[in-house]
Amino acid sequence: MNMLSNISDDAELRRLFGRFPTGVTTLCAMVGGQPVGMTASAFVAISLKPQLVSVCIKRGSSTWQQLRTRKRLGISFLSHGHSAVARQLAQKTGDRFQGLDYETTTDGALFLADATAWLECSVENEIPAGDHDIVLFRLHRASVADDITPLVFHSSDFHTLAPIDQLAI
Repeated sequence: MNMLSNISDDAELRRLFGRFPTGVTTLCAMVGGQPVGMTASAFVAISLKPQLVSVCIKRGSSTWQQLRTRKRLGISFLSHGHSAVARQLAQKTGDRFQGLDYETTTDGALFLADATAWLECSVENEIPAGDHDIVLFRLHRASVADDITPLVFHSSDFHTLAPIDQLAI
């Protein structure tokens, strides 16, 4: 093990945090008849009773400001084929939904096609945490696609998962 040292700058801390692989989700809803969405990799399952999940969102996000007051939001767990989709929904300008397949609910939650899971949620609480907010969501409905593998973010790039017995060792 290398000796521990102080983290002196944001780039080094970002690199350190990037060593922990995370799933990639999107938070999406219809706003004024238009799809609005963003990617998030800091998703955590919180509680079974009540059914709660959370996502960390950078404070000041203009996309989150549009989404946070929606009655329902859709959280899609992106799949192994969604790396371009994740980048597209993370961009600052342009039509984030151009060419994307999605479905919406009557309450405005938006779900991306070919994801590995979908959660219909409402905002339960927002908790300030440094330069982010921890957004707690109440789960209302969900669906899982067991045969689709997830997209994973690790070391500033997207990856897929494979069972160990399928890896060339």
